[in-house]
Amino acid sequence: MFTHEEIIQLINQELQHLNWNKKPYGLYEPVEYVLSLGGKRLRPALLLLSCNLFSENISEAIPPALGIEIFHTFTLLHDDLMDKADLRRGHLTVHKKWDENIAILSGDVMQTIAFQLMTKAPSACLKKCLDLFSQTAIEVCEGQQYDMEFEKRQEVLPEEYLEMIRLKTAVLLGASMKIGAWLGGAPEEDAQTLYEAGINMGIAFQLKDDLLDVYGNSAEFGKKIGGDILCNKKTFLLIQALNLARGEEEKILKKWLQVDENRGEEKVKAITAVYNQLGIKEICENEIQFFSDKALEKLHQISVPENKKSELLKLTRQLVLRNE
Repeated sequence: MFTHEEIIQLINQELQHLNWNKKPYGLYEPVEYVLSLGGKRLRPALLLLSCNLFSENISEAIPPALGIEIFHTFTLLHDDLMDKADLRRGHLTVHKKWDENIAILSGDVMQTIAFQLMTKAPSACLKKCLDLFSQTAIEVCEGQQYDMEFEKRQEVLPEEYLEMIRLKTAVLLGASMKIGAWLGGAPEEDAQTLYEAGINMGIAFQLKDDLLDVYGNSAEFGKKIGGDILCNKKTFLLIQALNLARGEEEKILKKWLQVDENRGEEKVKAITAVYNQLGIKEICENEIQFFSDKALEKLHQISVPENKKSELLKLTRQLVLRNE
């Protein structure tokens, strides 16, 4: 049985073996750059750990795992462009280091390469892996569209936000785990239960991301703290605050939402103060715990010995406790 650390080492080694030194260099250099920035490698790790629950031989699952990681990284290129983000993991985003057109085109080629790698799945489960991967790619786009639409709406309900992050973030975690289970030869019931574990894990993960954007440490988080506040991004925290604020707190919140980034530091402090007064941090933490507990419950239902689940269980808990 592989440990999470061994899986991460394997993924990074395999990513380094991919050849990006080809023409036109302007297309592939940004791909190599963004993949070299590291990251948690969460999705490919979930795929390989899920596979390893049912099979000691995970070699055939490696190309699809790399495909999942490259697809995820492609979405980040386009997401950063749409959000006008300057930093990703403490480094310049692709559209800042190069330009917007390069970020679009390099992202496009990454998406195609991701599908190429997924086609290397064994023929016995190739069709269902591709079908799920394709459906998941569509759902990620649907989630991104909802995210953009929410920015133009005055009112967004918490349950609408949770559905958006289910699509934008969680379905890729769920698909990673289900595809990994299929590649390991899992019974269909276990594969579906792992998918549901991934969905709940993904929602908890994104809520933690929202929380860290306000209450995290910039050096550890790899992004500017308060970035979501500066661009009025409707995160779980802001949506809850808008729904709960009354009287003076509502006035302060609405006032600062009209202020541009020229008074950025003041804006972050003022809106964070409103969050503190409304207990938004605690509300978000409770929601994170709820979805994390659901993910752990699903993992316990998988029909393999508990000791085989230890790495997935540990990883799920780490995602809730992380500071970056």
